[in-house]
Amino acid sequence: MLFVKELQNKPYAERISEAMMKLPLISPEWTNYNPSDPGITVLENLTAFNTLQGESITNISYRAKAALLKMASITPKKGKCARLLLSADKLDKPIYIRTGQKFRLGDLCFEAGRNMNVGGSRVVGVYSRYGDTFHDYSYCVDREVRLGARIFGDKPKVGDELYFIINSIPDDIKDTYFYFEVDGSNKRNPVEDRALNIFADAKWEYYTEHGFEELKVRDYTGTFLYSGEVKISFGSSRPAVCKEAPEEGYCIRVTLTKADFDVRPKLLGVEGFLFEVWQRETEGICYTINKVDGIEITSNFSDNEYIAVFAKEEKGSAYRKYELTRGDGHGRYCYFEETGSRSFRISFDKEKYGYEPVKVKDCVRVIIYNEDMMRTYDVGSVIGYDDQEIELPVKHIVRDSFCLIARRDDGEGGFIYEFVRPEKNEEDALYYHLLENDGKIIIEDAGDYIGARLYIGMIAVSEGEKGNILAGNELIADNIPGAYFYNPCNGVGGAFRESLQSMKERFVEDINTPYTAVTEKDYEQIVKTTPGLCIRKVHACIDTAENMVKVIAMPDTGDEKPYLSDIYIEKITERLEQRRLISTRVEIIQPIYTPVAVRGTVYVKRHYNGCKEKILEALGREIDYMRSDKNFGDVLVFEEVFHSIEALDCVQFVYDLSITPENPKVATLKDSDIYPKENCLFSLGNVQIETVTYED
Repeated sequence: MLFVKELQNKPYAERISEAMMKLPLISPEWTNYNPSDPGITVLENLTAFNTLQGESITNISYRAKAALLKMASITPKKGKCARLLLSADKLDKPIYIRTGQKFRLGDLCFEAGRNMNVGGSRVVGVYSRYGDTFHDYSYCVDREVRLGARIFGDKPKVGDELYFIINSIPDDIKDTYFYFEVDGSNKRNPVEDRALNIFADAKWEYYTEHGFEELKVRDYTGTFLYSGEVKISFGSSRPAVCKEAPEEGYCIRVTLTKADFDVRPKLLGVEGFLFEVWQRETEGICYTINKVDGIEITSNFSDNEYIAVFAKEEKGSAYRKYELTRGDGHGRYCYFEETGSRSFRISFDKEKYGYEPVKVKDCVRVIIYNEDMMRTYDVGSVIGYDDQEIELPVKHIVRDSFCLIARRDDGEGGFIYEFVRPEKNEEDALYYHLLENDGKIIIEDAGDYIGARLYIGMIAVSEGEKGNILAGNELIADNIPGAYFYNPCNGVGGAFRESLQSMKERFVEDINTPYTAVTEKDYEQIVKTTPGLCIRKVHACIDTAENMVKVIAMPDTGDEKPYLSDIYIEKITERLEQRRLISTRVEIIQPIYTPVAVRGTVYVKRHYNGCKEKILEALGREIDYMRSDKNFGDVLVFEEVFHSIEALDCVQFVYDLSITPENPKVATLKDSDIYPKENCLFSLGNVQIETVTYED
């Protein structure tokens, strides 16, 4: 079989040489091998064609390669801008920020996604009520204190309440974010649906002139089980000062409606009234406008020097370009006047200039570039050959922010303009792929756009994973002197669009990844990664005679001897039912724990202090399976226990040592080793070690 690489790598000289060597075998009567011979000329042409075929046999288009991978359910992971929550609690008074407002940290730029008022509100007190008593946990609002508060006590129950006291809540507030930092979040497996509350749930309310009224919330903390935000949407009623809470002020109350916690919530910190920004920097922005009278725009660029205006003059037509003017003239002009440092107004007058837009949807587009983009927004012409590549002036482009302007001749000495998005699949349209990571476009089908000139219509760039900054920074806002904003949590979600090479590697990994549990390791991995659960140890054993798999799991809930709750058994069973072999039965078994007693005499060296404590530590490392890497059913080997003591620097020698299980029903002593049941874990039990100072 001739492999693709062999076809591709053979140069022309090697191919023609092989063909000439085969001629005497194929046609002995052929004796003229001079270049002037017509047969040699035909052979050279065929060899050259074969070489070109070999070189292009693997040059499949980007679209074809992506389609082949899509057949195997491998589609590119989309690029995302990092998302960040900011606090404005350092502002003396509220301020209004617009969509696109820039916040900077070093060379990173974050932008607001919408218009909003920020600042002026903060959490000043945290109280909980359980057991008919109020408990003050207001230290949780101090960023310098991370003591941890059991906000619902040691035995949370339905009806327990949590109060957040707030200095002020604006009347016009619609929604905001709270962020909660919780101890032990790293132990819990992530869930696909971050708003899923497995173990607990709560009702959120705020105090109004009519009493407490319910809030709409999107809780991403699992009801205070892991660190995350809670999106809060206020109703139409005005907030009011509450005097029923332990501290007077505006109040948000949380009441538990379900309290089957596997781990008791421990709150480290709370941040209120946060707003979200996205890591991106817009270098060219396009405003689409549905009216033509009195267009007013406030931009986030430092100046308004680089503005382009396009308008439709007939319904369904392409755009025409209008020039800015501050005076009279005849032609496609629009009157431009600055109304502020970053604001301007545009107006059209047909009687004065002779042209104006038609009043239809999207009739006017106004583009503003920064200085760098203004110098490079012209990217080239559409030539028309297959898969034409055009370099763009920047890399790491935000896909949703990108658009090209295609300029074509109108046949009358002028130009018409079309705004073209990537992969716009319409008849005779310009169809191109945007390789946002590489900063390129690939024109797959030029359609009716051969000869068109291409310009960037709008564009923003992102830093991908670099935008996932750690918590605890201060960001500075452009054009807002003296304003500092704090990020209480890490930036999340930042990533570049997955490359074709990465998709190929993921395809290879995918076909080698088992999705059905077959071996013990498969079952153990599936159980250990059950979403939303805290699993510390898992052991699976297969009973071939019964065609059954027994699974034992130890939750990581912080209890001394944790057992599987009904919720744990339900979630683990659901996950295994989706992945087990049809003919295989699965049984979930509770863990059992038994202590191991140790007796003996150890001779220790002189001048060593704390020998007994060190011996106990060594015994704990070997015998305490709950805190070591030992798993269910692992044999406790006497020699390993013996050598763990003997290897201590302070020990001269071990004179006598014995280990015995304190519950012989679940563990058996055999030849000095202890053999536990398949679902048994050992712990260090009664220790009677006598230490004797060794005398030379």
